[in-house]
Order: sequence, then structure tokens, then C-alpha cells
Amino acid sequence: MKKILIVEDDRQINNLLCDFLSSKGYSTISSFDGADAIVNVRNNEDLSLVILDLMLPVLSGDSVLKEIRVFSNVPIIVISAINNTDSKVNLMSIGADDYITKPFVLDEVLARVTAVLRRYEKNEQTIKESKPLTFKNLILHTDSCTATVNGKPLLLTNKEFSILNLLLNNPTKLFSKSNLFETVWEESYIADDGTLKVHMSNLRAKLKSLDPDNEYIETVWGMGYRLVN
Repeated sequence: MKKILIVEDDRQINNLLCDFLSSKGYSTISSFDGADAIVNVRNNEDLSLVILDLMLPVLSGDSVLKEIRVFSNVPIIVISAINNTDSKVNLMSIGADDYITKPFVLDEVLARVTAVLRRYEKNEQTIKESKPLTFKNLILHTDSCTATVNGKPLLLTNKEFSILNLLLNNPTKLFSKSNLFETVWEESYIADDGTLKVHMSNLRAKLKSLDPDNEYIETVWGMGYRLVN
């Protein structure tokens, strides 16, 4: 049974989500503040998913997200009353896998949970069946979902890992923005959405910090992205 952590300080909403997801066959646990959420993620290695509110006591949701991404790749769905593109792009760039706006419909929550878990399991299966991938001084350890550059750990979000996995499996291919986004996110590409741009910028910065002498990803203006050969 898949276990989901509900991080929401409003006890009525927390209980509502727990009861609903339990009725759909999931095991649920609750946190009512940000600090406890981090403890729960650390102490539950079998956790399948986190549903995370942003407005939390002790530690804000975005801070919780950043902290979890230091030590865990568990899928995270943010639920918030904040509904603007910049906030969504920022949260996706620091490691959120999806975003649901309050007030929400329970059936939408279930659909998002199912979709995120399906994508995560598909990526995990693909990674397990693959061998380590190398490019310049980058090694993508597909068995453990980790990466190194010049022998140093490269900390990646799930999406950043998936982008590198896709590029390294196709080292000579030029990916259009829409093709890359739809392959990694499995959603329709929106031309004015800055999500992909932010992820690519963060990924380049991380690679550059560990290997300043090499470029790994280039933008072909008006066309897309590819590895720098």
C-alpha cells in the first residue's frame, strides 16, 4: 500500500484529504507544521508521496520543499491558495512535481496523485533497467538516481535528473522545447510557461559550479536544446 504524507496545518482539510485518500486505497500520515513534515519524510523511507501546503507554522512550505530535496527525491505535490505563474514556476524549479490550487476538488487531487505516482514509477523503472551514462566529466548513476561531476555529487531534482537522462540517452539529438517538456513532464507544452527555462538554467548552473571548464547543454535559439559535443 502506497503511503502519502499530508502536510497541512488546517486540521479539517488535513483530515478530509486523509479520509478521502484512505478510501481510495492509500495509507496516510499527517504533519501540521513544516518542521514535523521534514521529520516525517526522514523517518518514513517507504513514503510514496507528499502533499504539501505552503502556509505552514514553524517552517514555510517552500522551505520544507527545499530541505526535503537535499536528502530525498520523494514526489511532492504542492497545494496552495496562491495562483500565479511565477509562484508555480518557482516551486517547480526547486523540486515540486505538481501544483494544485485551493479551493480544490477531491477528484482532481486523486487524478494528480495518480499521475505523479505513475510518472515517478515509470522513471524509476526506466532508471533501474539502464546502465550509468557518461558525458564529459558527468556520470549519471541510473541505478541509484544520483549523479557526479568530476567525482563530486551533483544534487538534482527529479525533473533535472530526467532531463539529463533524456539528453544523455540521445547525445546527438536536438530536442525542441515542446518535445523535451512533453517527454519529461508528460503534459502539453505551454509556450509562455517558464518552467522548462528555469529548470535548464538551474541545471546549467549546477553543472558549471562543479565543472567550470566545460559546457554541457546548449540552447539552439528558436529550436531547442542539446548536449554540447
